[in-house]
Amino acid sequence: MRKLFISGGLMLACLLFSVTFSNAEDADCVSCHQTNNPGLYLQWKNSAHGKNDIGCLDCHEAQQNDIDGFEHNGAFIATLVTPLDCGKCHEQEAQETTDSYHAHAGEILASSDAYLAHAAGGHPIVIVGCESCHGAKVIIDEGSPNKLSSQTWPNSGIGRINPDSSKGACNACHSRHSFSKYQARQPENCGKCHLGPDHPQKEIFEESKHGIAYYGYKDRLNLDKDEWIVGKDYYEAPTCSTCHMSATSNQPITHDVGNRISWTLRPPISKYKENAVEKRQAMKDVCLNCHQQSFVDGHYYQYDALVNLYNVKFATPATEIITMVKAKKLLENKAAFSNDIEWEYWELWHHEGRRARMGAAMMGPDYAWWHGIYDVAHNFYFKFIPEARHFNDPEINEYIENLFANDPMHQWFNTNTADIKRAIKSGEFQKIYAKLFEQTIK
Repeated sequence: MRKLFISGGLMLACLLFSVTFSNAEDADCVSCHQTNNPGLYLQWKNSAHGKNDIGCLDCHEAQQNDIDGFEHNGAFIATLVTPLDCGKCHEQEAQETTDSYHAHAGEILASSDAYLAHAAGGHPIVIVGCESCHGAKVIIDEGSPNKLSSQTWPNSGIGRINPDSSKGACNACHSRHSFSKYQARQPENCGKCHLGPDHPQKEIFEESKHGIAYYGYKDRLNLDKDEWIVGKDYYEAPTCSTCHMSATSNQPITHDVGNRISWTLRPPISKYKENAVEKRQAMKDVCLNCHQQSFVDGHYYQYDALVNLYNVKFATPATEIITMVKAKKLLENKAAFSNDIEWEYWELWHHEGRRARMGAAMMGPDYAWWHGIYDVAHNFYFKFIPEARHFNDPEINEYIENLFANDPMHQWFNTNTADIKRAIKSGEFQKIYAKLFEQTIK
């Protein structure tokens, strides 16, 4: 690396900044960015990086063969700092992130979610919508000053596909250039992506007792401590990172956000994840810092029953019906989603069904019912089923008639209201769902 001459004035400036630079190039970076980007400079200067002499080139220096590297004021740098770069110092964190759901979020680019945005919307909304959360595949533009195409830069999507073949963007959670743990531990940090009609975790958290406690006691949570162990360094309330990432007295911090999740709530029909028992025990270990065993077991008992209810009563028959519709080639239009029934099925599981399941998972009653199963039921009975009947296909009609006539969970639809009320009052109606409470894991 070439050593650059530092002028006397710059030397003085460095002393005034109270920063010791490991090399001349870093000093030159600061002399420019302090003037042109003062906010950026101060974020770095007051960060753990700045206070520990981690300079600009420690993160941004590139090799001559790096596809996104370019000459910049006497140094060879890359604008993007990828997990491979962060992993030079944060090896374990980078590997855990690479193994996590987060790093694979960019794979949505080939899913139905992105199809809808492209087809029903258009490319600009894919860029500023889907890719801004999930991550873009970064395009190299040799004509750009920093070699990054404006179609994919800026982008801090958590599953960004980087030019060095790594996946992810650490600054999706640890915003540059402060990379603050104080910020990353707060639920608002997760709210950039985890909110809205299909995955409203932020809103669910806010309505839950956990969220109420957080906003009431935020100033008591020691969010800026280096060590941050629930039950030791704080106890008044949890945040998203408490449950999904942070350390307890029994387990270390993890950047693999799936390590404590036992159900997968994303697909049309939920399934227990691989090693679900171990994952659930890891989450229960967090819960037990503030709750007794019977409380924690009771929550999972209720949560499992709700997921089973959604799966068995709505998702499975709806999936059977849409599968028959497609197998019989009953959709007149060739393009997916150019018809009502695919939209209704999509919203049933992708929006309404997720809200119900996630509401139960995070103890958000309004999302479990009014934004969840209430909407699922209304869609299923009054939108999806009527659309399926419109095909007038004998096999599909027979399936629906059998479902309503013989499945106890659907027989209410053609039953006298007074009889249903009597069955509810006596407790007989509730027995229909008894088996859903038996399908749980410990």
